[in-house]
Amino acid sequence: MNTGMDHTVKAFDDELSELRGMISEMGGRSEQALVQAMDALARHDLDLADRVIAGDKAIDALEAEVEKRVVQVMALRAPMADDLREMVAALKIAGVVERIGDYGKNIAKRVHRMSEGRSSEAVALLQSMAEIAGEMVHDVLDAFAARDADVAVQVCERDQAVDDFYNSIFRTLVTFMMENPRNIGESAHLMFVAKNIERIGDHATNVAEMVYYAVTGDRLPERERGDSPTDAAKG
Repeated sequence: MNTGMDHTVKAFDDELSELRGMISEMGGRSEQALVQAMDALARHDLDLADRVIAGDKAIDALEAEVEKRVVQVMALRAPMADDLREMVAALKIAGVVERIGDYGKNIAKRVHRMSEGRSSEAVALLQSMAEIAGEMVHDVLDAFAARDADVAVQVCERDQAVDDFYNSIFRTLVTFMMENPRNIGESAHLMFVAKNIERIGDHATNVAEMVYYAVTGDRLPERERGDSPTDAAKG
């Protein structure tokens, strides 16, 4: 019996489980930031927006801790093959989840720059869009924790729904601005919110691709992505 090797393997597994737990906590906080930021937007709740902004520091601190732990484990254990892929994935995923938290914070900051009157149709669309993006974040981090490549693929497939919402919101707000120039300021803020939610969906998809690679060792096939109105305008 190679008890020394068994102990090393168990220690590595424990460290990896701890990393997964920290990334899961980051994801939960980032998901909550999005939900609360959208609630603050809908109700023009400045106190709630401030709590979202302040809460981002905890996400940043968790990312720094994940980075430190990954470096320590890689130096101590010198993982190979599958284990190395998972460690690198953990490091990258923590960075992406931190950016997802930043987008929630950005939406909360925008609440302070808006008045209470706004396009109810656009806000309803934004809330539905944010719900899908938040579920993508939740599910992809579950996939990471469970090493589930199939769920990662399903998350990628749902990104198109977020893009479709973005296109619909873009058109709704352009129409709103054309109807009355006084709506331009508020509509511009809502477009900013929509773009932040769209980026959350993109980042959840990026995490899904990392999870798929960490589990299988293969890259996901290149996805065909729908152009947003702004992308189409550039082309």
